[in-house]
Amino acid sequence: MNKNRLYWLCQIVGWSSWSIFEIFLYSAAQQFDLYQIIGELFQIFFNIVVTHLFREIIVRGGWLNFRWVKLVPRIVLGVLILSVANYFFLLGFIILIGENAEGGFTVFGFIAGIIAPSFTYFLWSIVYFTFHYFERYNKSLQYEAAINEFELNNLKSQLNPHFIFNALNSIRALVDENPQKSKDAITQLSNILRSSLILDKKRLITFSDELTTVKDYLDLELVRYEERLKVNYDIHPDSGDFNVPPMMVQTLVENGIKHGISKLKDGGEISIKTIVLDHTLVIQIRNSGEYKAPKINGREGFGLNNTIKRLDLIYGEEAKFEIGNEAENSVLTEIIIPETI
Repeated sequence: MNKNRLYWLCQIVGWSSWSIFEIFLYSAAQQFDLYQIIGELFQIFFNIVVTHLFREIIVRGGWLNFRWVKLVPRIVLGVLILSVANYFFLLGFIILIGENAEGGFTVFGFIAGIIAPSFTYFLWSIVYFTFHYFERYNKSLQYEAAINEFELNNLKSQLNPHFIFNALNSIRALVDENPQKSKDAITQLSNILRSSLILDKKRLITFSDELTTVKDYLDLELVRYEERLKVNYDIHPDSGDFNVPPMMVQTLVENGIKHGISKLKDGGEISIKTIVLDHTLVIQIRNSGEYKAPKINGREGFGLNNTIKRLDLIYGEEAKFEIGNEAENSVLTEIIIPETI
């Protein structure tokens, strides 16, 4: 059902229901007669027409874009005008059917005659503006979600070329030095690319799937670094069910090796540990080396900046990211992710 049909359905059903409610009250007070039915039928038609005209003024006047300070006085004035019109409509109908109009127009009768309908028209205004408020709010959420999804896809699309570039550089270094190891490295790279192609279409993946990619990547780096690289895992058994952004942990592990271990003459150690605490997943990545604040616009800050932006877009303030020197020659990267989004 489109928006226009929904509007007219609400107008007809709403005002008809209101008139049935009034007939019920008249019947309970033993004031029900044929003229009441005719009057209520005319009242339904009148209310539909005047509130529709009021809606046209609201739409054409751009009231939906007004702030409350500017909007409320206009609503009050509009409700007052509708109530006055309703009073003279009823007065005219009473005179038309030949009923006693109680001496015609009186100030007291006029004031009393506009109080009740003013509440009715004010209620109509609240319903109308509330509907449009939530409609716009939902549209803004959808728009924001679309923008976030676009930015996430953009950030994610940057990871594969960045990773492939680094991996190919690693393999190139092995070609002349050890052809057999370079072949093994190419096999490892193909496994990683196969996984990344499958996971690239997903917004989130399980930590267990991410860990598989991380292990493939570290196996590739072990071929290159040999005894200069040591890898340790301490994975909580319940961490595999948590959802994480694809290639997030792999990017941080790569960052630890590239900017930490690769710069050490004797190499170093990298460890991945997970802790499940209070429905949150804590991922800790430790690597040998020293942390220095990355260049804001340089390539050195790519992995960290990408991770921070993705966490913010997906989890907002519920996720946390920290990196720093834990001790001498030890860098700790810690991510805290909620169980549900």
